[in-house]
Amino acid sequence: MSEAAGLRDDIISKLYVELAKFPAVATRNDHYLALAFAVRDRLLRRWVASAQRVLTERRRTVIYLSAEYLIGPQLASNLLALGLDTAARTALDEMGVSLDELVEHEEEPGLGNGGLGRLAACYMDSLATLDYPAVGHGLRYEFGIFDQDIRDGWQVERTDRWLRNGNPWEVRRYEIEHKVKLGGHTEHWSDEHGQHRVRWIPERVVKGVPYDVPVAGFGTQTTNFLRLWSAAADEEFDLDAFQVGEYWRAVDAKIRSENLTKVLYPNDSSPAGKQLRLEQQYFFVSCALQDCIRLLTSRTSIREFPDTFAIQLNDTHPSLAVAELMRLFVDEFRLGWDEAWDMTRRSIAYTNHTLMPEALETWPLPLMQRLLPRHVEIIYEINRRFLDEVRARFPGDEARAARMSLIGEHGDKQVRMAHLATVASHHVNGVAELHSKLLTETVLRDFAELWPERFTNVTNGVTPRRFMALANPRLAELITDAIGADWLKDLDALAELEPFADDPGFRDDWLAVKHANKVDLATWLRGHHGLACDPSSMFDAQCKRIHEYKRQHLNLLHVIALWDRVRRGEPLGAPRTFVFAGKAAPAYRAAKLIIRLAHGVAGAISEDPRTRGQLRVVFVPDFSVKNAQRIYPAADLSEQISTAGMEASGTGNMKFTLNGALTIGTLDGANVEIREAVGHDEFFLFGLTADEVEARKRAGYRPRDVLDADPELARVIELIASGAFSPGDRALFAPLVADLVEKDRFLVLADFRSYSDCQQAVDAAWRDQDGWTRSSIRNVARAGRFSSDRSIREYASEIWRITPF
Repeated sequence: MSEAAGLRDDIISKLYVELAKFPAVATRNDHYLALAFAVRDRLLRRWVASAQRVLTERRRTVIYLSAEYLIGPQLASNLLALGLDTAARTALDEMGVSLDELVEHEEEPGLGNGGLGRLAACYMDSLATLDYPAVGHGLRYEFGIFDQDIRDGWQVERTDRWLRNGNPWEVRRYEIEHKVKLGGHTEHWSDEHGQHRVRWIPERVVKGVPYDVPVAGFGTQTTNFLRLWSAAADEEFDLDAFQVGEYWRAVDAKIRSENLTKVLYPNDSSPAGKQLRLEQQYFFVSCALQDCIRLLTSRTSIREFPDTFAIQLNDTHPSLAVAELMRLFVDEFRLGWDEAWDMTRRSIAYTNHTLMPEALETWPLPLMQRLLPRHVEIIYEINRRFLDEVRARFPGDEARAARMSLIGEHGDKQVRMAHLATVASHHVNGVAELHSKLLTETVLRDFAELWPERFTNVTNGVTPRRFMALANPRLAELITDAIGADWLKDLDALAELEPFADDPGFRDDWLAVKHANKVDLATWLRGHHGLACDPSSMFDAQCKRIHEYKRQHLNLLHVIALWDRVRRGEPLGAPRTFVFAGKAAPAYRAAKLIIRLAHGVAGAISEDPRTRGQLRVVFVPDFSVKNAQRIYPAADLSEQISTAGMEASGTGNMKFTLNGALTIGTLDGANVEIREAVGHDEFFLFGLTADEVEARKRAGYRPRDVLDADPELARVIELIASGAFSPGDRALFAPLVADLVEKDRFLVLADFRSYSDCQQAVDAAWRDQDGWTRSSIRNVARAGRFSSDRSIREYASEIWRITPF
């Protein structure tokens, strides 16, 4: 029997035995679920075999702790990994079902939000593909952060009900559950040997139950998994309360416990929101570490923990793993403090993802004392011993000790989570060369001076399986026809493309692929969102989380300047479509105003007959992995324009580059390395450097001086202030204008003229389509280093010290 025939029979069988349907009445969702279950069966066989190998060979396993995993739709990804995409298409064709429609039907898991979660998903893909054993621990959110609607130009958040039709890829482990304590108090006593002991008496207990999602390696049998924890009440139903008519109290514990994993990143602007976030972070790291210990002690001693597990903290969200691991070692297994601390330090490494001090997570000490009393005691003891080390190394420097303390003493006392993670980790890494350098010169400078050997860099990467093979099958096929298929597991092989930049026939094929992708995006935008754009125009894309430091408003200032030139009768340049996409945090008013401004500008331009066929702005709602896979292949120009020194790395820049877009950007994050890789002549550079940004601020930056010196920029600001993009409402954008004119913390105005001039160079380059296509090919050929496979090899050899199967 052929592979396609076997898969078809399994799909039909799943309709009957899993869904209780026969083919004639099966819906599209039924067909999707049946195919997913058939594919999952094949995944599970590989997964079980991989688990057996881990147990048999006793290899050190990566335990990746991340608050989010933006894994994207799973069906097409798993078909690709298993080599079943052609068989599935054939099997479904024979049933009169379209594979493309089922792939489109799949709901995207609401387990992540932005670059942090997508990086974690790329790394899990690469870990499996490179045959490294790994488990990714996180939370099984019942609802994602939100689905984004646009109403009257404003972002409106809608509940992301991603589980409403079930999740066929997950396996609930009913036999595993871990109890997580919250609140209460501690009791101290001496045991029979005179040793000091601590008992934590909690106010309440929440139960963690795991749901496992397999992660298949590409071109290998290795299959790892995500273990996502869901919260449940220790006692879900109070029968006594129910019997006396107190129905709410009968289920109160169930509701309160399950709230813990209801929503990704609950709004923390209120005390209740802050507590819920802290509970989430502690809950998942406690479940993860208890689960590691469960597996370990079933076959060996607790003292083997550091040699069995390599724990990686993906940013500060899992930092409580430090105190929790110490609690488990000291309180539950009665290890001495020094031995427990040595084991903790040998187990944990920390990845930092931000240079902004306000983004380095801290928790109010009273909240921590109320919710995690034992952990506060442990953190204080870690801090006491750590500050003794600091004072011994830098005697008399109390200012340094105060800066480095795990407890912030300025104003209300705060627990500094980045400091806790740094003190406990054997390695601390940044995520781009510039970021890692600035990390040791700014927010973690004191720690780098104390322990320079601990600090290193691992530049981020992206998986070519999803963001090239799946997102851009036309380009993937063209590349494979030219250089073979090895590049999907060895992205450095893309270098073999470079000679093809001089092949006229190949350039024509490359250009045809890009145009077809643009037609696809334009068709989808019109059909799903009523947005019109011309595929023959340049697609200029800025697609990422909306934030002031990412400077979507700098892009918009340039768009307004172009419109103003048209209004003044000046030549515009080549036709261009500006594509924006991204979500703003629900409580982030300034970011929401930027979205509203984008829609105001789009409306004004579309209504102006002078711009028809020349200038267009579209905002793509609800940016997600699925929507990103439509945009990256179609983009001609990638906007990476954050304030220098603000972006840790970025991975959208890599995804655009690998899909043939040229980049306009600052020397920020991984832009620096992309420019070095593709060549200075292939990158449109503008703006202040990180050092120049700091120098301008130190010198007393005055944004009004910039306006006074630039009449065009002054007109742009006046257009916004006048109500030109807010139906005459001058007050609407007043906060945005005031912030730019009075403060301009992210030097938008300071970089405007350099940006505008650079855009003229972009326009000139675009007019030479043959030269642009050569540059596009060279960009892809030189971008092999930005694979997540390279990143994982560096983590494995330099930080985790693990070997593949």
